[in-house]
Amino acid sequence: MSEPVLGLISLGLVFIGILTGYPMAFTFIFISLVFGWLGMGDRVISLMQYQFFSLMRNTTLAAIPLFLFMGFILEQSGLMERMFKALRLLLGRVRGSLYVVVLIVATVFAAATGIVGASVTVLGVMAAPIMEKSGYNIRLSAGAIAAGGTLGILIPPSILLIVMGPVVGVPVSDLFTAAIIPGVLLAVIYILYTLIRSYMNPALGPALSDAEIAETNIGGKLLELLLGVIPVVIVIAFTLGVIIAGIATPTDAAASGALASLVLALLYRKMTWAAFKHCVYSTLTMSAMIMFLLGAANFFGAVFSRLGSGNLLTEYLLSLPFSPTVMLLIILAIVFVLGSPLEWIPIVLVIVPIFLPTMVEMGYDPLWFSILVAVTLQTSWLTPPMALSAYFLKGVVPQWKMGDIYLGMTHFVALQLMVVLLLVLFPDIVLWLPRVLG
Repeated sequence: MSEPVLGLISLGLVFIGILTGYPMAFTFIFISLVFGWLGMGDRVISLMQYQFFSLMRNTTLAAIPLFLFMGFILEQSGLMERMFKALRLLLGRVRGSLYVVVLIVATVFAAATGIVGASVTVLGVMAAPIMEKSGYNIRLSAGAIAAGGTLGILIPPSILLIVMGPVVGVPVSDLFTAAIIPGVLLAVIYILYTLIRSYMNPALGPALSDAEIAETNIGGKLLELLLGVIPVVIVIAFTLGVIIAGIATPTDAAASGALASLVLALLYRKMTWAAFKHCVYSTLTMSAMIMFLLGAANFFGAVFSRLGSGNLLTEYLLSLPFSPTVMLLIILAIVFVLGSPLEWIPIVLVIVPIFLPTMVEMGYDPLWFSILVAVTLQTSWLTPPMALSAYFLKGVVPQWKMGDIYLGMTHFVALQLMVVLLLVLFPDIVLWLPRVLG
């Protein structure tokens, strides 16, 4: 049996292992060792050592624990709750205003943290009881919370983009810049969709009552908004702002953002010793899990490449009688389908390197292709059977039925796929800002 065929068999076994519930990292390592030994002999041991150590020396990936720490600090600080309350009172007379508030807060939270699980959880705790009390449609409410929470995958500082940068050979700062307009576009489309549906059917999102709106005078509302927004804007300026301006690398910006969020949480007197320990522990455990999984997937990718399977697949794909556009849509469809049962990490570290050479050979920009993959992967948080956003939301809003949550998310999956098609048809939506700032 040829070495490229061995690699293809190992790829199939990896998917089977993951789908059957085995831990992904150990699945990658075991299959890589077995098939690497069959194709390369004992050199596979040295390759494993090299891949793990080279990954851990990548300074860009040091941004991951720093951004995670920043996100957990902001989650504990209560700043999002303050902004949510102020926006709710300011927009109360608008039909569907709570959908708008949820999506605005989700967008800001995504730009400040990049952590999807935390976003969905915080939004669920803040918004779900109020939406239910105000008579909002449960399915549309669940869809707005879940979809808004997934914006952290795309909007910088996205952990997915930090991981993807070294894989596709594109600077993380360029990926961050390219993801801004698609991320904001998604948020705007979500908001317009919920507003249009609320005005077509007022029962889906009734306006707040006069008694609820009169809880605070206009000055108090504006003060609450400023006190809730300004700290988050400062954190975003310390992170995304300095990256886009070229002042600091993503790792340096992550460090400054983590410090800024900690100082603000202390100034607002929201950070207790117990909460701080929780943030440190959560950062440690999640960072260790991500880095171990990255190392294992990186090792598998190296074995797959050394066996020649990647070249074999590239040659096969280029030989197919399809136009470049059709081939691109086929690859994005594969990413979409795989994103449902799998998490994004194996797709970014295994699938993307397989398809990237084909896209480059066809003349596509790796930066543009990477953002297309990121937007497509965002749907994996909303598409069963994984649909991790649904499980996060169900955990904090147990009274909502899982069927209603799933049905509510399907509308937003369709909106995301529409945005993917827009990005395919109009590449400048992705490439314009990096070109202007470059």
